[in-house]
Amino acid sequence: MKIAIGADHGGYSLKEVVVPFIQSLGHEVEDVGCDCSQSVDYPDYALPVCELVAAGKADRGILICGTGIGMSIAANKVTGIRCALVHDMFSAQATRDHNDTNVLAMGERVIGPGIAQEIIRIWLETPFSNGERHVGRLDKVKRIEAKYAQPVHAE
Repeated sequence: MKIAIGADHGGYSLKEVVVPFIQSLGHEVEDVGCDCSQSVDYPDYALPVCELVAAGKADRGILICGTGIGMSIAANKVTGIRCALVHDMFSAQATRDHNDTNVLAMGERVIGPGIAQEIIRIWLETPFSNGERHVGRLDKVKRIEAKYAQPVHAE
């Protein structure tokens, strides 16, 4: 899979650890930044990751900031994105199995590198269950999204 990844200054150090880990799992990584620990704005990194995923230029996206909250809020404004903020292994599995998430958000100040790597591994390896109840719920979410959506244009 091709994984787009982005972080603000609060997630930069964790991003630098997880990129080679993702590559070691056999995935291609497109890193949209940031490339420093000096203060930057999280939406500037959430948007390019989500545009790549929404346009089909990346299979999934990973966003990291201090808590993961800002990134997940920004991500879920993009049509076609289902981003989940995850800080434990059960949620990583459930959000793929039940919600077919295509973007994962995490907080560097909340979890350490070892847990982040295990969350990523589980999230990347877990398929969507495609069960009738889950598909029906996602269809309802898609109808809500369509009601309020604006088209996404990847650059």
